[in-house]
Amino acid sequence: MITQQDQLDLFRLISSSLSEDVECYAFGGTAMMFYGYKEETKDVDLLFESLPGRDSFIRAITQLGYSQTSPFQIYIPEKLKDKHTPLMFKRDDSRFDLFTGKIFQTLLSPKMKEDLFALHQFKTTHTLTIKVLRTEFIVMLKAVTERDKDFEDIFNIVKKDKNFDWNYFIDEVLWQTEQGDGWVLLDAEKMMKELKQYVFIEEKWFKKLYGAKKK
Repeated sequence: MITQQDQLDLFRLISSSLSEDVECYAFGGTAMMFYGYKEETKDVDLLFESLPGRDSFIRAITQLGYSQTSPFQIYIPEKLKDKHTPLMFKRDDSRFDLFTGKIFQTLLSPKMKEDLFALHQFKTTHTLTIKVLRTEFIVMLKAVTERDKDFEDIFNIVKKDKNFDWNYFIDEVLWQTEQGDGWVLLDAEKMMKELKQYVFIEEKWFKKLYGAKKK
């Protein structure tokens, strides 16, 4: 497991091994630790805009002893048939899940890139820039990845973020659906139905989703 301090130290160490400046987006438990919503995580979830940036990052972490491992038994087999599956690298009990451009069928959207929660830069030999996504995007992507503990994390985010915006969340889900994402609408609906057993979600947000399903 990686603590918040471990994560900061690791990103600084990676920046010292980079051959160029690299930017990426943090979601999952990685992003949650920047919010203070989680004390530790076993997987560092990062999304890159381009293959060169991801490949430079991979070269850096392999120098630190990480080796590629299989995503099977971590993700749903049906989603692993998609060409935008993550590359995974593991060392001891920590793991990187690295996506490029998409998380399966879910795009790195203009809103994700523009409406950030925070930006952290780790400067040594080169600069590693970590852009932290908004909680609404983190929840959507955790609904999509459906890994062990993802729902528990979603519950914790919604419970702790008093300004969580369901309308903003659903607008993004619908936008992703319009771009051809065949899973995100069903994943969001499934997650919200389960979450409704523990937190209050207004019925109008379900109606907005159902209206899109009928089209």
